[in-house]
Amino acid sequence: MTIRIGVDIGGTFTDLVLVNTEKRSVAVEKLLTTPDQPERAVLEGIELLLASANLSGGDIGNITHGTTLVTNSLIERKGARTGLLTL
Repeated sequence: MTIRIGVDIGGTFTDLVLVNTEKRSVAVEKLLTTPDQPERAVLEGIELLLASANLSGGDIGNITHGTTLVTNSLIERKGARTGLLTL
């Protein structure tokens, strides 16, 4: 498949890029991150990218995902209180 999508879920924005290696084209989308359900922005962004390129989900050959949500939660100390016990 010649269609690849990259996704980065950040604390404020979710960035997506679609690369069509056959046509040598790139399309990008940026949406507000939905922290309560991060997948919502991902799915909406993928739908927008596919529609703008006149493609369907079956055309996607690869999706790569990255996120800074967990890192941001640790740095900002906004996550749930947790502990690690070892023996």
